[in-house]
Amino acid sequence: MIATLPFHDRTVAVLGLARSGLVAARALEASGAHVVAWDDAEKGREAARAQGTALADLARSEPLDWAALVMSPGIPLTHPAPHPVALRAQGAGIEVIGDIELLGRAGTGAHFLGITGTNGKSTTTALIGHVMAALGLPSAVGGNLGIPALSLPELGPDGHYVLEMSSFQLDLTNRLRFGTAILLNVTPDHLDRHGDMSGYVAAKRRIFRNQVAGDTAILGVDDAYVRDLAADLALRPARLIRISAEGPVAGGVYVENGRLIDDLDGIATPIMDLTPVPTLPGRHNWQNAAAAYAACRVAGAAPEAIAAAIATYPGLPHRQELVGALPGLRFVNDSKATNADAAAKALGCYDRIYWIAGGLPKAGGIASLAPCFPRIARAFLIGQAADEFARTLEGHAPVVRSGDLATAVAQATAAARRDGVDGDAVVLLSPACASYDQFTSYEARGDAFRRLARQIVDEASR
Repeated sequence: MIATLPFHDRTVAVLGLARSGLVAARALEASGAHVVAWDDAEKGREAARAQGTALADLARSEPLDWAALVMSPGIPLTHPAPHPVALRAQGAGIEVIGDIELLGRAGTGAHFLGITGTNGKSTTTALIGHVMAALGLPSAVGGNLGIPALSLPELGPDGHYVLEMSSFQLDLTNRLRFGTAILLNVTPDHLDRHGDMSGYVAAKRRIFRNQVAGDTAILGVDDAYVRDLAADLALRPARLIRISAEGPVAGGVYVENGRLIDDLDGIATPIMDLTPVPTLPGRHNWQNAAAAYAACRVAGAAPEAIAAAIATYPGLPHRQELVGALPGLRFVNDSKATNADAAAKALGCYDRIYWIAGGLPKAGGIASLAPCFPRIARAFLIGQAADEFARTLEGHAPVVRSGDLATAVAQATAAARRDGVDGDAVVLLSPACASYDQFTSYEARGDAFRRLARQIVDEASR
């Protein structure tokens, strides 16, 4: 745990006491800060009491002498309305920050490598961490990936903090400087928390805000939002590296026909064939691999060593995770696909899909997935989005309103068997929705799918 934060003998308020909030409170206390903490839910307050952290209702507590308010990224800072405590702090001129900003102020001297984007940031973060570990580069992986930043080990000047950054977390960073910053892509998401697309893009852009000469910005230029931002960043002092999964980019890293090409030195050099890597299927994962390769090259790793490490990447749970197989039929857990753009990536990887989709719908629905509809043998819809999705799919693919996940898995498996699959058919959970109508998280939803699929496979093998 990081315990060298610059708040000795000062009062710091902590709002939100889930994993990252509790770790932040402990780290601040270990640094000699006076911590007052609060969570609107009793469960969070109970956890704080258990670790001995002092509680105070931050919306009412006096005096308002906080050196900072450290807030959980899940709590609204601006939209749809600021949390009353955030509003109170801002009105008093108190800085509102997150736990990753605290890590940046710990003064470890380590290099900060940040990864953001609407989709692919978890895979890219984990892939960079995997390559660095394989090459013996001192590193620690965390952030939005699920590991609280302040629980990471204290690295020295030769170390790399590899941090997945959500737009919510970026909103809570002020002075943190990423020596290497990656923006993979931008498509509409979290508009309820950022007001509109301009607010969302502005939050993503914050990952580059404190860069200076000698730093590196890596941008995936396969969508218009990021292309426009790259054109702007080209006028700034940090080095700009463009990456693409769709074709050549001069002076960058790109993928052409599945082959990773390094043009960083102006000589387009083939590095590796990505198509045989089972944990990086599809064009979207090729973009992730290009970003990871570029970041590791910037860190000083040799091209052939990076390629060898990429080839051994084990993958992440809930991202096109193969969880079971029957003859001619695979079960793929892509529960992390919480929006249509993420689901499109998985739908584009398979030819005959028994698609399980639905949950808590997001703005825009699934109309943008129309090019993928011919791949869908049948759709099995769950959760609050079922009726909306059924209307969109009408006339394009057979639809079953399954209601819940267990029913959908059983029905999808039965339909695949009844259809007499004799090739590469897939029961695919790629919901294009948040999970919160029926599950506590996308992880819980994916875990449930994995259990159901493995039960079917086990029963079939008896």
